[in-house]
Order: sequence, then structure tokens, then C-alpha cells
Amino acid sequence: MAVAAQPRLIHSDPDVLGSVPVFAGTQVPVSSLWDYIKSGDTLAAFLEHFPTVRREQALAVLELARETVAGAPPEQVAAPVASPTQPLDRYSRQMKFPAIGAEGQEKLRASRVTLCGCGALGTVIANILARAGVGHLRIVDRDFIETSNLQRQVLFDEADIAANLPKAEAAARKLRQINSAIQVEPVVTDVDHTIVLELVHDADVILDGSDNFEVRYLLNDAAIKLNKPWVYGGAIGSHGQTMTIVPGQTPCLRCVIESSPQPGMAATCETAGVLAPIINIIASLQATEALKLLTGHPEAINRDLIYVDVWDNELRRFKIAKLKDTTDCPCCRHRRFDWLEGKEGAQTTSLCGRNAVQISHKSATSLKLVELARHLEGLGGQVALNKFLLKFSLDGFDFTVFPDGRAIIKGTSDVEKARTLYAKYIGH
Repeated sequence: MAVAAQPRLIHSDPDVLGSVPVFAGTQVPVSSLWDYIKSGDTLAAFLEHFPTVRREQALAVLELARETVAGAPPEQVAAPVASPTQPLDRYSRQMKFPAIGAEGQEKLRASRVTLCGCGALGTVIANILARAGVGHLRIVDRDFIETSNLQRQVLFDEADIAANLPKAEAAARKLRQINSAIQVEPVVTDVDHTIVLELVHDADVILDGSDNFEVRYLLNDAAIKLNKPWVYGGAIGSHGQTMTIVPGQTPCLRCVIESSPQPGMAATCETAGVLAPIINIIASLQATEALKLLTGHPEAINRDLIYVDVWDNELRRFKIAKLKDTTDCPCCRHRRFDWLEGKEGAQTTSLCGRNAVQISHKSATSLKLVELARHLEGLGGQVALNKFLLKFSLDGFDFTVFPDGRAIIKGTSDVEKARTLYAKYIGH
């Protein structure tokens, strides 16, 4: 169906303009279209609210509205949405690779990816996939950008910090400038058991860009339940590891790592540091696995656990394929989704009148306070320890940590902020 004839527009102010006919007599106020133009995911938002409108019609209408408000300040106008028939010339070098070619590139353009976490690993993954032409990239992250992120999180700069942008939004803006032919959907939220299925249900591949095992076990549960492939990755210090999980074909994460490390037992970037090169290596391996799956080459995926240490010059491949059949896995064998059902993971409570949040664990936890105190002392904060609890102050927040892994974080009533601080200083 052709787009209806465009009316003559008599004013450049979207608030006083008339309507644009979309199809079959439907009128859409230009002022409403202006809201979509100012929003990040213009085309996706438009089609969500007008599901009967075809994609090519929506593109034409949005372009008309853009022309109407051409006098608006540049920062108010979203990046252009490219036509779905845009030539593939920009991917010519990638298409020369025999395993991809024109057919694989078309598959990439039609694909959907959900990336959970847009920090160090996530920004590298997102950058690669956007440039490769993945058609729809959903980026999920709860956090904001800090100066210490810039050493390794490649999509961010000082201007993003000055603008106080969430990571997902800042990344989306950069990626739209890199490739306007794809849809980038930023989602600023915490990944938990109440929302994870909604975030990944329409993805062809799920990618782990997170920094904690709670999110990874949630992704594992969701992927196994929905029969979707996902790629795990993690890095700390100078080393990192990655594995690809295809339900029914490979071991899942719980086959290899049955339970999450106890709080305080796993190092964090704050306690152990991290080198940017290992981030780029692990994230590049993850993105490559995604390209294999999205272009229809599951036979080429990595079926080992790959471990790399850039400082000690180590590369190891752990043969894990047999674990699928030899491990009595609660997830992929018994279909028990403890993390997805909220039976595992941290619980948070905002403490009324105290400007504090309590974080506790649903399963039994034993935290080694002495070891945690030793790590924290190296960060320059005030640390006090006895056999009952550990207290320390960092970044303007006061932490009280108990042997069972429970912590009270004073200085915020924001639950998501408290979870970020817990993961940052105590662990996962």
C-alpha cells in the first residue's frame, strides 16, 4: 500500500501543525511524531504505537515530520533512520569473508540481539555488532558512567560523564552515529528475575556483558527455558574466560559452574583491577560467536571454555562438552530454574528513615570477613573489623557487612545503586 499524499505544512512549530495521513485515512498529529523524533528508538517506538502501519510507510512519515521540524536545534533531532533497502556496501569487506557473504549479511540485518550489561565487555561487543550490521540491538544496563570507566569502556567519553548519561543511553547514541541503518534500543534497568524473560524473549542470541554471576545465572535460566543460545564472558585483572551455550547441544553455565561464588570470594575490578586488552580479547571472542550463530553457522561455534591471560601469555581450552551428559545439572537436565523463579539471588530492602538499603541472600552464605577486609584496605577507605561484622567507608557510603553476606549500605535509598555498590566492593 502506498503512503498517502503528503499535505502542505504551513508552520514549522510541531505544536501547532496539523496531521500527517499515514494510511487508510489515519491521521497522526505532527506534534506526536515530534515526540518519536526526539526519542532514541524512533522507528521501533512508532511501530509499537501504530502496529498496523507498515515499516516503509512509517519511514516515509517520520522523514516528512523531520523535514517539517528541520529548524529545530540539532540536539533535539534523533539520528536518521535508514531505509531497509539501504545498500550493503558498507559491509563489503565483511561480506568477502566466505562464511558470511551476502546471504549471511542479510541474516545479520534481520537478526535481533539482547546484550545484558554495557560496561567493559558490553561496549566492545555492542561496537562490533553494530558495525557488523546486526539489525536490532537491545542494550540493557542499570548503571551510569564514571571517569574510571573510560580506561576500558570504549563507547564512552568525558562528554557522556558531563551529561550524566546512563550507560545504555550513551552507548545507543554513539552506535546510531556509527550505523544509522540498524535499530538500537537502550533499556536502563536492573536485570532481575521479574524482567529478564521480557528482555530476551525476542532475541536470536543473548550476550553477557555483565559483571556479576547473578545476572549470568538469570540469563542461563532464561536461555535454557526459551531455547535460545547465549554467550558467557568474564574478565578481571589480566585474565578472562568465555563459553558458548546452545540449549540441548552444549553444557549450560550451571553444568560448568554449578553455583555462584560466595560474596567476597570473587575479585572485582575495584579490588583486583582490570587491563583493557583482556576486555577486548574476551568481548571480541563473544561477538564472533554471535556472528557465527546469527549467520547460520552453529557448527563453527566454540564448544570449549576458553581462558586467556594476557600478562602471563596463557591461552587454555578446557574440554567441557562431556559435562552435558555427565553432570546432573539442575537447570538443563532437570529444568529447574531457581534464579528465574527468584529462589536464588540477592534480596534488597530500603530501610525506612535511614537512607540505607539492606542486601541479603536467599541461600546460605558464609563470607570471609578477614579476606574481604584485606582487599578493602588496599582501596584507601576506613575499615573496622571484629568477629561479628565488617565496617568500611568508600565513595561517601558506609557499609556494614555480616558473615552471612548480608550488608547495609548507608548513604542511599536507591536499591539499584545499592546493588551496584555491593557488586563493586563486596562481590557477587
